[in-house]
Amino acid sequence: MARHEMKRDARSETREEFQPVVRYRIPAGEAQSELVIKNSRFIGTVGHAPSAEAVEAFIARVRALYPGADHHAWAFKLGEGPQGPFGSSDDGEPGGTAGRPMLAVLQDSGLREVVLVGTRFFGGIKLGTGGLVRAYSGAAREALQKLPTQECVLHHLGRIGVDYGLYGALERLLPRYAVRVVEALFADKVSLLLAVPHERAGEFAGLLAEMSKGQIAMAGNWIEDRYLADRGH
Repeated sequence: MARHEMKRDARSETREEFQPVVRYRIPAGEAQSELVIKNSRFIGTVGHAPSAEAVEAFIARVRALYPGADHHAWAFKLGEGPQGPFGSSDDGEPGGTAGRPMLAVLQDSGLREVVLVGTRFFGGIKLGTGGLVRAYSGAAREALQKLPTQECVLHHLGRIGVDYGLYGALERLLPRYAVRVVEALFADKVSLLLAVPHERAGEFAGLLAEMSKGQIAMAGNWIEDRYLADRGH
C-alpha cells in the first residue's frame, strides 16, 4: 500500500484538555455506483474498513472482481474519530485526478472507517484532468449515496459487583440509560461488566450511588473506553 498521509490533532491531549469524539458514522455495508463517460466505465465501490489491513483486503477484493480494468484508484479514511489515518492512490492515472478527489469526497461525507475504490475501464477517449476528477468524484458520491451507515458511540466500560437483591431492579433500569451488559458472572454477588454511553456516564453513576446507598461507585471501576455501534441506528 502507498504511504499513508497522517493527520493528528496538534492540541495537548492531557486528560484535562482532551475532548473525546463522542459519536461518528461508519459504513454498515457496501455499495456500488457505475458511470459511463465517453465510453469509459467507472465503478465506485465503497465499504467498511476498520484497519489498514482491512483497507488492503478490500482493495485486493475489488481488483480481483475486475481483473481486466485499467485502473483501481482508491482512498480511505480510518480512525475512532476525525483525526484517524487517511490515504489515497491514483493507480496510474495522472497525479491528483483520481485518489485525491475521492478522498475529498470521503472527508466531506463525515464517515470514518471507510474505503473506496474507483475502477476504470478505459474507453479509448481521453477525458483530461478535469474530466477525470469529475468522473472519479461522481462515482464516489453516487456510491456513498447508496451506502447504508450506522453510528458508533463512545462507551466507558466498567465492572461492578451487585447484591442479588439489587440486581433485578438495576437490570430493569439499564435500557433507560442505554447501558449494555457486556458480561455477567454469578457468584456470591453478580459481577457486571457494563458499557455506559459517554453522555450518560455521570447520570448513571449517580443512579448507582443512589440505589446502593453509596456502596457502589463507578469512579475507580472504569476499565477502558470503546466505540460501539448504536443499536438505535
